[in-house]
Amino acid sequence: MKYFIYFIIVAAAGLGIFNASKININAPFEGESTVGLITVLASLCAIILMLILLVSRRIAQKAKGHK
Repeated sequence: MKYFIYFIIVAAAGLGIFNASKININAPFEGESTVGLITVLASLCAIILMLILLVSRRIAQKAKGHK
């Protein structure tokens, strides 16, 4: 499961970088730039959620080991 989480993080980072290249700095809320902004935001959310999952699993393992 840990490797799958790392795969999701890497895939989300790759998609975020790819879609960041689609953003037009002069008009960020028009055309494909809007899609780029939305997908960059979604990939950041996915990365944050996976990092929270990793931390919570690590806390659960430590709590289970100390009983």
